[in-house]
Amino acid sequence: MHLFAAVTPPVAGSAALVASVVLGAIFGVLLHRGGVANYNVIVNQFRFRDFTVLKIMLTAIIVGGLGVLALNSAGLANYHIKAANMLGITAGAAIFGVGMVLYGYCPGTAIAAAASGSLHALVGLGGLLVGGTLYAFSFPWIAQHILPVAALGKVRLPDVTGVPALVWFIALIVIALTVFFLIERAERRTALSSAT
Repeated sequence: MHLFAAVTPPVAGSAALVASVVLGAIFGVLLHRGGVANYNVIVNQFRFRDFTVLKIMLTAIIVGGLGVLALNSAGLANYHIKAANMLGITAGAAIFGVGMVLYGYCPGTAIAAAASGSLHALVGLGGLLVGGTLYAFSFPWIAQHILPVAALGKVRLPDVTGVPALVWFIALIVIALTVFFLIERAERRTALSSAT
C-alpha cells in the first residue's frame, strides 16, 4: 500500500475547477508576498542587483521536484514528458527571455501584478494575448518547419545520459544550495561595504 494513498482523493469535474481557482489565487498571493509581482524586483534581477527572483525560482524547483519525485515514487503520479524539440525550445526560450526583460514580468507575475493594480502589467497582458493568438495561428507552420529540427522526442536527461533521475536531482540541489550560499555571501559583503 502506498504511503500517500489515503490522502489523495480524486478531484474531477467542478471540484477540479474550484480547486484550480483557489490554488491559482493562493499562488498569486504568494508571488505578490514574495516580491516577484514587483517590476523593479524582476528588472533588478537582470541587472544583478536583486536576486529575489532567482531564490524563489530555485526554491520552487527544489520543492516542486521533491513533490513530483515523492508522488512518482509512491505511484500516485506519472511523468507527462513533453517532446524535446530543441530548436523550438531554444527559440521559445529566447523570445520569452527578451519579452521578460522588456516587459519586466513573466506571465504568472504579470497576472499577479495586474491583480494588485499595476496598470503597465495590465497593458502588457494585452500583448501576451496578442502574442499567444499569433502563435496559435502560426502553429501549423511552426510544427512543419521548426519543431522537427533537432527533435529528440519525449526524453528526459536520465534517458539521454543513463544517469539515474535521483542523481540528477541531487546535483540540482547541490547547485541550488551553492548558488544560495554565493548570493548570501555577496549580499552580506555588499551590506558591510555600504555600512562603512
